[in-house]
Amino acid sequence: MALTHWGFIYTAAGSSEGGDVSVVDTGKCRTVLVGVAKPEEGVEVARRLVGEGVQLIELCGGFGPVWAGRIIEAIDGAVPVGTVGYGPEAVDQVHAIFS
Repeated sequence: MALTHWGFIYTAAGSSEGGDVSVVDTGKCRTVLVGVAKPEEGVEVARRLVGEGVQLIELCGGFGPVWAGRIIEAIDGAVPVGTVGYGPEAVDQVHAIFS
């Protein structure tokens, strides 16, 4: 099975309630990007994305293992959920961005 529809949820200060949505559709793959103000808003967004038929969800910018677990639980493991990670060489730089 090919990946044809996936979701990417990220934190972005100032995002609208319910998330700011952007869609990239190549004709062969549809990517739904959703910016949320706080990680807890990602739970409802993930439920919505699953309802829209995404095959997997990636989390970035403020989502760690705790929120990934909560989202997996909230969607009943319906689709794979992953988190964007950085190697040890980037830890200080990433910390500076989010401090």
